[in-house]
Amino acid sequence: MAKKNNVDSKVINSQSAMDKAIKSICDILRRDKAKGARLYVPELTWMFFLRYLDVMEQKEEQTAKAVSESFDSTISSPYRWRDWAAPYHHKISNEELPLYKQSDNPIGWKRHELSEKPIGSYLEFVNDELFPYLKSLGDQPGANNKQKIVSEIIRNKERTILSSDTNLQNALDKIHELTEAVISDQHIFPISQAFEGLLPSLGEKQNDGGQFFTPREVTRVVINTVKPQVGGTVYDPCCGTGGFLIEAYKYMMKQNPTPTQIKELKTETLWGREDASEAIPICLANMVLHEIDLPRIWHGNTLTGNATYEALFIGAPSQFDYILTNPPFGSKEGEGAQAQFAYKSGKAQILFLQHIIDSLADDGTCGMVIDEGVMFHTKTSAYKQTKSKLFNECNLWCVVSLPQGVFVNAGANSKTDLLFFTKGQSTKRVWYYDMTLTDDFKARKVNKGNPLTYANFSDFFERLKLDPDDPGRISERSWYLTIEEIKSRNYDLKATNENAPDNSDKRTPVELMSIIEESQKQIEDALKRLRA
Repeated sequence: MAKKNNVDSKVINSQSAMDKAIKSICDILRRDKAKGARLYVPELTWMFFLRYLDVMEQKEEQTAKAVSESFDSTISSPYRWRDWAAPYHHKISNEELPLYKQSDNPIGWKRHELSEKPIGSYLEFVNDELFPYLKSLGDQPGANNKQKIVSEIIRNKERTILSSDTNLQNALDKIHELTEAVISDQHIFPISQAFEGLLPSLGEKQNDGGQFFTPREVTRVVINTVKPQVGGTVYDPCCGTGGFLIEAYKYMMKQNPTPTQIKELKTETLWGREDASEAIPICLANMVLHEIDLPRIWHGNTLTGNATYEALFIGAPSQFDYILTNPPFGSKEGEGAQAQFAYKSGKAQILFLQHIIDSLADDGTCGMVIDEGVMFHTKTSAYKQTKSKLFNECNLWCVVSLPQGVFVNAGANSKTDLLFFTKGQSTKRVWYYDMTLTDDFKARKVNKGNPLTYANFSDFFERLKLDPDDPGRISERSWYLTIEEIKSRNYDLKATNENAPDNSDKRTPVELMSIIEESQKQIEDALKRLRA
């Protein structure tokens, strides 16, 4: 049943309706200069974020007034969304509006003022006044955390990519309309849901934006295997758009935390690092849109330790209870990064694995995605030494072999695995689970039209629930390898499933030739009948 509102009329009652609304906004940006997702997703990021911030702050201001407390807005007039972005509502009185939307100035007053000026004045205000003001917020004396977040999201934004006042205003109107819509009860807060739906498009047309986005189904599998608990800290050393941190937050919020625990969840629990400047604003906005009040994101190169912006990371623990991550595939690092680690390698994933082990607290657990090439490579000493470090310092208790194509929607086609390990005890044996086979034990084909889903992991989760010594842990898709067996393979960790049914063709060459000859005879007989 939809929520009621006396001034709202548009209804969003399905995911398809939400997707259609988002597509209409993207179409506006594409008809201007934002031709692909790598251009229009960052553009929509700052729009969605500023709209969300304004909605939340209007509600907080009204709550403060109700108890006779003062309220300081993060953004001053005329730079609030309600001033310059919202459609002009001079005919709507405060009595017709919900309390949190009431204002001394008409909604959209600055926009109306700019509309009275020559064409181009609106873009000039956004580029030359709005963006410089927002970027300066974090540098002001006594800047609060929200102002630092705003500043970091806008830090690299010099101007809007749009070149038309009309196109910009049309996009803003669509976002405003969407966030005013009636949302059915089964949907989460509309802005976060709408924004989250944009992120998979970063991998469209095989562009490298997909490196920042782990498919949501894979993220959920990792979270539900590790099971992070309220009170523990969560870390992602290469957090991209923040998917692992957000899913961990959702999972922990379902554990009925106390008000004090909720505050800690929103401000002191979720920590991440990311180097890519284009990913940082998307990550911060994505987390804030999911009501994480203080995203603890460090901007810089995790492996070299060189920071671009670290104010939001102040107070971070040296080690974490949970690490959930997907290090970038194929990324290379130079001597500056390698110098920080005991085992030198240009392969970033090898360095990340060492960083992750060192960053785990005792009894801390990691769930991560890894390129299968790291698993079976044994010729380079750093690979073998890093795997040895993993086995000596951690219990690698599960490896899930994913089928080829899981990351195709994110613009990558790497064969990957999931690793799960807990620090503090050495590895004695590893439980493998093969997701490359379907329920009828045929090769699982994964592509854009047939993605891997959470439901496909039902058998994995059923067997994971069993005691490690339960015979039910072993099946046609799962098996154990002891540490001795792994060492005898020179630390080759590739998931080679010897339990799978042999579905290969067993017919002999003589039998195949007979089948071919019989088929040819049938064809010749058919041709004779046609000629007759």
